[in-house]
Amino acid sequence: MDLPSIIPVFPLPNVVLFPGVPLPLHVFEPRYRDMVRETAGGHDLIGMILLRGEWQPRYHETPEIFDVGCAGRLVNVESLPDGRYNILLHGLREFTIRRHLFEKSYRQAEVSWHSLAHGGLESSCRSNLISLLGRFLQAKPASPAHRLLHDHSLSDELLVNFFSYALDIAPLEKQGLLEAQTLAARAERLREIIEFHLEESRLGLKAPGRDRCH
Repeated sequence: MDLPSIIPVFPLPNVVLFPGVPLPLHVFEPRYRDMVRETAGGHDLIGMILLRGEWQPRYHETPEIFDVGCAGRLVNVESLPDGRYNILLHGLREFTIRRHLFEKSYRQAEVSWHSLAHGGLESSCRSNLISLLGRFLQAKPASPAHRLLHDHSLSDELLVNFFSYALDIAPLEKQGLLEAQTLAARAERLREIIEFHLEESRLGLKAPGRDRCH
C-alpha cells in the first residue's frame, strides 16, 4: 500500500485510534470541516493524534500533541445541512510525526509510517489476555462485548487493538499502548494495565464497573 508522506492530523483530548478499529466522529469546527471536505476529495486519510500537556489554553491555535498517532481511512461521510459532518474512519496504520505543517486552516504533518505488525500471539498469551479482559469487563454472557471477546475467529491483532481502543482506561494509557513497537509488546502492556486496574478495584481504590467498553 502506497501511503502519503503528508497527512492532515486531527488532535483530540480523549481519542486514541488503533488499526482495524472503526471510529465515528461528529465534526463541527470550521477548520476540521475544511479538513474533511478536502480529505474526502484526496487520499482519504486522517491522522488521529492525542493532545498532550496543558493544551486547553491553546486549543484553538496549535496546542502540543504527541508524536505517535494512527491514521484512519475515511470510509463514510455524511454532510449535514448546517455544514457539519458525521464521518466514519477505519483505523489503518500507526505513524510518527517528523515535521509539523501549518499551511492550511487545519494541521498537517509529514510522517513516517510504522511497519506492519507480523506474527500473532502465543496461545497462552491470548488465553490469559482474554481471561483478564473478561474479569475487567464483568460482562454478561449475552453482551456484545462478551461475544466478541470469545469469538475464536477474531484475529490476535483485532483482539488487542479493539480492546486497547474500547476499554475504559485513561487516554495516556491508550497512548502508551499505541506506541508499543510490536503486537506482542502491545498485548503485554495491555495485560499489565488490566492487572493494575483489577488490583486497584480489589483494594477498593476504584469501584469496579460493569460497562467498561465505550
